[in-house]
Amino acid sequence: MVCVALLSNPKSTGNRAMLPRVRSYCANHPDIFHYEVEHADQIGRALQTISRVDPAVIVINGGDGTVQAALTELYQGEHFKGKVPPIAVLPNGKTNLIALDLGTYGDPLKALDRIVEIAKTGLDQYIVVRELISLSDGQVGSRPVLGMFLGGAGLADYILYCRNRIYPLGLSNGLSHFLTAMAVIFSLLLGISGKYMPPRARPIQVSLIREGQLRGRFSLLIVTTLEKLLLGARAGSTDAQGSMKLMAVDQSIPALFRMLFASVSGQLGKHKLTGIHLERGDMIRIEGDRSSVILDGELFEAGAGQAIVLTSTAPVPFLRLAA
Repeated sequence: MVCVALLSNPKSTGNRAMLPRVRSYCANHPDIFHYEVEHADQIGRALQTISRVDPAVIVINGGDGTVQAALTELYQGEHFKGKVPPIAVLPNGKTNLIALDLGTYGDPLKALDRIVEIAKTGLDQYIVVRELISLSDGQVGSRPVLGMFLGGAGLADYILYCRNRIYPLGLSNGLSHFLTAMAVIFSLLLGISGKYMPPRARPIQVSLIREGQLRGRFSLLIVTTLEKLLLGARAGSTDAQGSMKLMAVDQSIPALFRMLFASVSGQLGKHKLTGIHLERGDMIRIEGDRSSVILDGELFEAGAGQAIVLTSTAPVPFLRLAA
């Protein structure tokens, strides 16, 4: 009997060194069904095959793009006829936000071994539910993509700057993220711009249905259905409606430092701070001059005159390793 189905992308950065160990592990555990894909368009066929072995848990082993494509196909493809098994994510991407939210960190192979143990001994106490973000252009008939963490406004530009300018230097993830943060701070503080510096954020309008609008230039725009926002913030009051949590930070050094200080002191989200907007919503529209966002590592850009529309899905079961 198959207790775990493992979906791997050999071309993801983390798998280039780790996948031989994963293959060896799976060869010694016949209760693991291991399926490898090299391109996102193969994931639908992979999940169709996985559904036939009826696993207790589906484990995604790949980068952010693999996770996003798999989540989209799982809940758009109907391969499991509405009864999708709990999902686990190995810590194998650049940021690993979803894996961390689910208590999965450290050596991916040790995490996989723990998942197999849980699948054999009982899942109930480890299952948690999370809503997904459904991203579309709002047009009838368009097929949305699904994910759990979205960065927009300046943050999308900073992520692309890190990916295109800093990662190619071959530095560690932590050092790459630190250098990107320093570049952002210096560009805001000194007004420096140019080919080798992060770009200035473009003005956008963010509309939360029933909750009003935000307009301006934002150095950070985060929307997530993870348990916590980036830096530990919790968005909105306890009686606020909507499972999507939003944080927007005005593009100014005072607002950025207020956010960082509040985060370090554990006060972010507990009090209103000038230039920091924390909200919740069940539908969010992002509009601007060719607005771009990054959903779980993948870039999406609205066409001229179009909006990016976010809604939340019904609750989805995930496997959290820390019960």
